[in-house]
Amino acid sequence: MLNQSMESSLSKWMTKLLRHTPDEFGLVLSPEDGSCTMNSLLEVIQGQPRWSWVQQKDIEQVIRNSEKQRFELKSGRIRARYGHSHDKITYVPGEQPAVLYHGTNKKALPSILKEGLSPMSRQYVHLSEGTHFATLAGSRRGELVILKVDTLRAKQLGITFYYAGNEVWLADYVPPECCSIWSPEE
Repeated sequence: MLNQSMESSLSKWMTKLLRHTPDEFGLVLSPEDGSCTMNSLLEVIQGQPRWSWVQQKDIEQVIRNSEKQRFELKSGRIRARYGHSHDKITYVPGEQPAVLYHGTNKKALPSILKEGLSPMSRQYVHLSEGTHFATLAGSRRGELVILKVDTLRAKQLGITFYYAGNEVWLADYVPPECCSIWSPEE
């Protein structure tokens, strides 16, 4: 069983492999969903001297304990659910809830309220069904602000939402008129 520090380090390494630089380490991901076999991932991880001791049970522990549920293991294949910076992963459009949330920081707020939410260096804008994940995502970069996104209005404006799993939704863009500041009193 991994201690918390090793689990966190392994999670970051898996994120690098599955979301950002798979080619650099010879990991081939499916263009459809960004997945690979568990055995392929394990082979690449174990190929690094620092991680040669890692077993499948360690990867499964990381998946189980990931607060943001970044990874999905299904039918012997593993993938990062969202946040890829390599080839764009295709998601199926879904019927999103009427309201989604986005965590950001106070410094970015004026730009968002003027120009809307764009993916920046990511492939999609990340939204969540509840404020918990929005808080986790937004609290990393300064004073937290949570935005409430009116998805029904956005859909009327032609925005498509994609379900990435575990309460996470993605969009290519969210117009400014669909974003408002969320208050905990709501």
